[in-house]
Amino acid sequence: MNSRRRNSLAASPLLIGAVTTLIVSVAVFLAYNANNGLPFTPTYNIKVALPDASNLQPTNEVRIGGARVGVVDSITPKQDPRTGRVTAIASLKLIKSVQPLAADSTSLVQSRSALGLKYLELDKGASRQSIKPGGTLALAQARSPVDIDEFFNMFDEKTRTANQQNLINFGNGFAGRGIGLNDTIATLRPLVNAATPALRNLAAPKTGLRELFAALDRPASEAAPVAALQGQFFSDLDTFFTAWAGAAPQLSQTIEGGPAALEQATRSLPFEAAFVNKSATFMRLLRPSASALRTAAAPLGHAFAVGAVNLQAATAFNTRLATSLQTLKTFANNPVVALGLDDVAQTTRVGNPLVAGLAPIQLTCNYLTLSFRNAASLLSENIGVGTLGRALPILAPGGANNEGFPSSAPANGPSIDKTFTGQLIDDNHLHANPYPNVAGPGQPKECEAGNQTYAAGKTVIGTVPNNVGTVHDVTKRSQDLFGQTYPSAALKDLGQTTTKKQAAATSSKSKGKQG
Repeated sequence: MNSRRRNSLAASPLLIGAVTTLIVSVAVFLAYNANNGLPFTPTYNIKVALPDASNLQPTNEVRIGGARVGVVDSITPKQDPRTGRVTAIASLKLIKSVQPLAADSTSLVQSRSALGLKYLELDKGASRQSIKPGGTLALAQARSPVDIDEFFNMFDEKTRTANQQNLINFGNGFAGRGIGLNDTIATLRPLVNAATPALRNLAAPKTGLRELFAALDRPASEAAPVAALQGQFFSDLDTFFTAWAGAAPQLSQTIEGGPAALEQATRSLPFEAAFVNKSATFMRLLRPSASALRTAAAPLGHAFAVGAVNLQAATAFNTRLATSLQTLKTFANNPVVALGLDDVAQTTRVGNPLVAGLAPIQLTCNYLTLSFRNAASLLSENIGVGTLGRALPILAPGGANNEGFPSSAPANGPSIDKTFTGQLIDDNHLHANPYPNVAGPGQPKECEAGNQTYAAGKTVIGTVPNNVGTVHDVTKRSQDLFGQTYPSAALKDLGQTTTKKQAAATSSKSKGKQG
C-alpha cells in the first residue's frame, strides 16, 4: 500500500511541475539578486560621501586592493542647506570580513573599462576609529578622479590654436638652424669619447647601479595586485573589438561614403566655422547657468508641471480675453472717451502743483493720515451706549499781553501766576508757528509741526532754528478710521462681517497722538 502511494506521487505531473516551478523561481531570484549580493548573507552596510557620482551606478563593484569586497546598493544626491552644493551619497554593501573599516580610509571612483564602466576603490586607513554599520565615510576622505573627457577638455580652441602656432614657430626655428645643429652633432663626438670613463664608472659594482633596478622592482611588485585588473582590461578590449568586428559591413559602407562626405565637408566646413566658434563661446558662457541648473532643476521641473496645467486653462481665458479686447477697442474708438481722457489730463496738469505740495507732507511726515486718525479719535470715548468727545478747558496764563484777552503785542512776560507755595511761574510767553516746515516744496526736509519742544521762559514765534528731523507717529494698515488696531486674522474680514462692537472688543488704543 505504501509503495503504491509513493508510485502515485512520483507519477503525478502536477506535483512534479510544482516542484520544478519552485526550483526555477528560486534560481531566477538568486540570479536576479546576484549583483546585490547573495540573499540571506549578512553584510557590512556603510555610506560614502562623494563630490559627485562620476557615472557610478548601483550594482557597480566596490574593491579594496583590487579585490571585490561588495557592491554599490544605491546613490542619492544630498544638498548642503548652507552652501547649496550638491554631493552624492553612495550606500555600500560590503562583506563582513571588511568590518570594521578605519575612519581615515579614502575612496576614489575608478574606470573599470574603456567603455565607461566604473567601480569604487576603497583604500584602508590606519586610524583606531572605525566606521560603524550605517555610518558615513566623510566627504573629506574622497578623492576626485580625472576622467578622460575632462583630460581632453583642456585642449579647447584657444589651446589648439596656440599649439599650432608653437609648432609652426618651433619648426621654422628648427629648420633655420640646420647648420648649427650639424655643427653641434659634429662636436658631440669628442663628448662621447670623453664619456667612456664615466660610463665605465657607472658599470662598476661600486656604483650600485643594480640597486636602481631593485628599486624599480618595488613599484612593479606593488602593481602586481592589480595585474588581474590589467588582464581583465585586455579581456574587455577583446570583447569590444569582437563587437567592432561584428559591425564590419556597416563600417565598410560608412567608409565607402567617406570621400563624398569629405568633399562636401571641404565646401561646408569653412562656412560652419563661424557657427562653431560662436557655439563654443555660447557653451563657455552657459557653464555657470548649467552649474546652477543642477540645484534649480527640481523646482523648475515642478514649475513646468504646474505651468502646463495653467496653460491649458489659459486657452479658454484667451478666448474670453479676445472678446474683452474687442470691446476695449470699441470703447477706445469712441470720441467721447478721447474727450474724457483730455479732461483727465487737464485735471492732472492743474492738480499737479497741489499734489506736489501734499505728497511730501504725507510721504515724509504722515500728516494727512494722522489728521484723519486724530479727528476720528475726538469722538472715540466709549460710554457703553455710544461714544462722546471729552473737552478740558485750559485757562490762559496771567500777565501782560496774555493770550486770554486782546493784546497789543505777543506775550513775552512777565507772568503773575504763582504756585501754591508762592513761587512765580514764568509761563506768559507766546509759542506760535503758523507756517511750520512740513517737508513741502522749498522747505527743509523736517516734520516741525507737532515736534517743537517747549522753550520755558522764552517767546518763540515762527520756525525753530534747528532741524527737528522727520520723526512722526506711524499709522499701521491694521488701524481703522477710528485709530483702532485689529489682529491680522480679523483684518481680512474688516468692513464685511465684523461689527463695530466686535472691532472694539479686539482693538487697542493707538499709542500717542500727535496734534
